[in-house]
Parts: sequence; structure tokens; C-alpha cells
Amino acid sequence: MKIVKIKTPVTTEKIRELKAGDNVLISGIIYTGRDAAHKRLVDLIERKEELPVDFDGQFIYYVGPTPAKPGDASGAAGPTTSCRMDPYTVPMLKKGIKGMIGKGLRSEEVVEAMKKNGAVYFGAVGGAAALIAKSIKKVEIVAYADLGAEAIHRFYVEDFPAIVIIDSEGNNLYETEPKKYRTI
Repeated sequence: MKIVKIKTPVTTEKIRELKAGDNVLISGIIYTGRDAAHKRLVDLIERKEELPVDFDGQFIYYVGPTPAKPGDASGAAGPTTSCRMDPYTVPMLKKGIKGMIGKGLRSEEVVEAMKKNGAVYFGAVGGAAALIAKSIKKVEIVAYADLGAEAIHRFYVEDFPAIVIIDSEGNNLYETEPKKYRTI
């Protein structure tokens, strides 16, 4: 099994090396955001105002982490269903996001924008929220604290496990893999 180590921020060239099915271990900074934060960000983009974070070359994780236990950086941090962010994703890709982490399908519009902007979609295992949290070493709220768990956080991660679900060429495990296991 191929395992690729990635350090954020990344270049488009590095992203284009990743292929659907690659297992990755991400280290560096990952930002978080869900629906409410994405809506605020896109509102800023539409008004041509400055974003609270420079997303160029960065990854965003669709998560609302639970409160940390004493001594831990984060509580459980399992992925949110990604299609909920689809209405906001194209403008975010244009702002430089290179990787999105979540679970579930993405729209064709998002996949086309990923191809155009050189980005990938990573899957994180939904049932492994506590295990994923072990790779999170430090957490800071960087914007929209009023949103609680849905605020934008800056996670410092070491060997955060994910898999490339959709690569920058549009190859999509949700389309290719079920065909291998169908019996008719």
C-alpha cells in the first residue's frame, strides 16, 4: 500500500502528483470549517473583502470538533458530510484551497473546479473521530468564535490519516471502486 506524506501548505504541482486511492499522512496546518463558516467566507469573497485566513495552498477539514479533555489538544474530530459545503466550494477553490477533507460525494461542479484549480478531495473515516483526534497536536480558533464548534480552527497536525478520494484530474473512487465489486 502506497503511503504519501504531505506537509502543508502545498503547491499545485505537489497536489497534481496525488492520485485517487493514495493513502496520505498530512502534517502541518489544516483549517476547519463547516456550513456557517463557509457562508460567511463566501459572503466576504462576494463583497471583495479580505478573508480572515490566507487559504492559498492550504487544506480545509469539514469538521466541528468536540471539546478537548484535559491534556488533549482536541476532542473527537470526525468529518462532516462534504456535499453540504458544495454551494461554497468553488469560490474557496479560487482562493487557493488545495485540499478538502470530509466524507461523502461531491457535486460535478465541485469536481470540475478541482480539476481547473488543481485541488484534491480527501476522505477521512467517519467512525474514527477519536483516533483522528490523536493526530491533532494543537488547536486555535482563528475566526468566527461565535459559531462554537463550527468556528474556523487552525489545527496543527502530525500524520493526519486520509485517502485521496478525488484527485486533481477528477478520478473519483466513489465512481471507480463500486464497479469492481458489483456482481450481476
